[in-house]
Amino acid sequence: MICEDLTGLAPLLPPFGALAGLDLGTKTIGVALSDLRRSVATPTKVIRREKFTLDAAALLELLTAREVKGIVLGLPLNMDGSEGPRVQSTRAFARNLEKLTRLPITFWDERLSTVAAERALLEADASRKRRSEVIDAVAAGYILQGALDRLARMERP
Repeated sequence: MICEDLTGLAPLLPPFGALAGLDLGTKTIGVALSDLRRSVATPTKVIRREKFTLDAAALLELLTAREVKGIVLGLPLNMDGSEGPRVQSTRAFARNLEKLTRLPITFWDERLSTVAAERALLEADASRKRRSEVIDAVAAGYILQGALDRLARMERP
């Protein structure tokens, strides 16, 4: 099931269980996972993209092994908030993934997540090679952490 935003996703989630954050690129899919209480996002893996069926199989194998309860997919909006070709591609990925899993899927504005991830890796003095290996997973962590923080604020009275 695809939910347009977190307000649609929240009622579908059990009280505990990890969420996955995805940073969908043309060559890779960055994956981050939360803890069971959904308070901290951890960059986890980068999946090299081949074709959708192989990408989805690798992704769903990881999500099943980690008993993930929902997916937060980064939505690459333009800086002015408009939707371009990358958003259309992301929405198409979500529609195709929805056919293969019962996990609820939602979107989170990912503007500047890669910039923030790059800055954090530079501050951590990561080498250029290391940055290129993990940047997408770190960006997925930023996407997921933003969604987790929003979910936590939604739950408070």
